[in-house]
Amino acid sequence: MSPFLIGFVIVLVVVILIIIANIKIVPQANAFVIERFGVYYTTWHTGIHMKVPFMDRIARRVSLKEQVVDFEPQSVITRDNVSMQIDTVVYYQITDSKLYAYGVERPIMAIETLCATTLRNIIGELELDNTLTSRDKINERIREILDEATDAWGIKVKRVELKNILPPREIQIAMEKQMKAERERRARILDAEGEKTSQILVAEGHKEAAILRAEAIKETKIREAQGEAEAIIAVQTAFADSLRMLNEAAPSDRVIALKSLETFAQVADGRATKIIIPSELQSMSGLATVLKELVIDGNVDNTPRQKKDGAAPALGTGIPKVQARAAVPQAAPAQGGNIGTGFASNPMLNQTLNAQNDLRARAQAALNNNAPRS
Repeated sequence: MSPFLIGFVIVLVVVILIIIANIKIVPQANAFVIERFGVYYTTWHTGIHMKVPFMDRIARRVSLKEQVVDFEPQSVITRDNVSMQIDTVVYYQITDSKLYAYGVERPIMAIETLCATTLRNIIGELELDNTLTSRDKINERIREILDEATDAWGIKVKRVELKNILPPREIQIAMEKQMKAERERRARILDAEGEKTSQILVAEGHKEAAILRAEAIKETKIREAQGEAEAIIAVQTAFADSLRMLNEAAPSDRVIALKSLETFAQVADGRATKIIIPSELQSMSGLATVLKELVIDGNVDNTPRQKKDGAAPALGTGIPKVQARAAVPQAAPAQGGNIGTGFASNPMLNQTLNAQNDLRARAQAALNNNAPRS
């Protein structure tokens, strides 16, 4: 083989190796910043790219993924002069590889410094309690300030979080005591509210029970009154019907007298100390008075009187000195053992008539004994 051929092969191999060495593959979510003769030329994105040998170079390899950086705790002072340590976490993403490569030297350090100064400014306007309870507001303000400042660096700040807020030990002890006291106060308030609610519910229950009992008593009395009213109306209606039927029947005086005697018998059956005597029996009192004056007092005129026809005077024709106060009616028994007035037989009336007949017989016997013998 000639030396020329050997040299050509060598040159060809070298060229192939150079070409292969200048073929570059950009991975996903990455970008390469290319310079030509030291000046920014272009940005390679995902895919295969060919670099011109000895002219182009990769100035910076940039990751386009969202990244997170945890900064060291920063010493800050609140508005009420409480010193504390706060460390932050920043989530960012590179949106412009050229600005990121040429915008600022050491961009992460720049973001950390900017975050620390912004955090001191924000915390200096807040008191300790507001600092502990306003994390979301602090995070949002820091993010807005950092995002505005890093736009010129090709960086997009996605999120900022306060990782830890560490007040001094004395402040922590005081906060723990305050938290304990606050919890005890809330517990007492909850107990008092529960007791209050319980008493209110019990009182409302008693009230509703009393109202229901009163309504039940009211309903009972109303129904009882309605029942009594209906009973009275029914009785009066029945009595009115009986009177109407009695009037329609047109009873005689004898029937009315019989009903009065039956009523008298019912009255005499009771335990009353007063007795009402019907008019039919008033003749008994007159008869008793005459017999007392004739028999007991002896007020009898035994002088015989001549009859116009010369006949002997009959027994018992003497005129008593004291006139009878009441006429004694003669009640002859009717046929069938009934009273001559046509009334139906009644035990009390029969007993009264028997007593009257007995007294009449005794009076006649007394007159016979007192008459002069001829």
